[in-house]
Amino acid sequence: MAFAYSEKVMDHFTNPRNVGEIENCSGCGTVGNAQCGDIMRVYLDIDEDSRIRDVKFKTFGCGAAIATSSMATELVKGKTIQEALEVTNKAVMEALDGLPPVKVHCSLLAEEAIHAALWDYAERKGIVIEGLEKPKTDIHEHESEHERELELA
Repeated sequence: MAFAYSEKVMDHFTNPRNVGEIENCSGCGTVGNAQCGDIMRVYLDIDEDSRIRDVKFKTFGCGAAIATSSMATELVKGKTIQEALEVTNKAVMEALDGLPPVKVHCSLLAEEAIHAALWDYAERKGIVIEGLEKPKTDIHEHESEHERELELA
């Protein structure tokens, strides 16, 4: 089945920004969707002023999953933690000039991955981030074949 993707989606898929990982990151979050098999991992480097100095991602999934991961990292880079919390799946979709309805879940995964990384940061620091809820699922408890492949990538 073919989907009509915007030029921005195609650009972020073919030229993804912020790919990789951050050693000694401030926070790392991994989320996945069992139905489609997409897995996203986001790494944050947060400075002492609670600003996201750097962000990287690794995604195992379709083109839309890669594009939404790339755009989400672009939207939170340089932002404060509170500003990053305001980056919703809707904001990611709008920044990409839309997604086909069957790919909207990819933008939700991108939002959840950012939140999971912020949750990890808060746990490491022993702080509470106003407005941040604990991620619904911990993918590490249900490691899949895709997760192991992501580790090897």
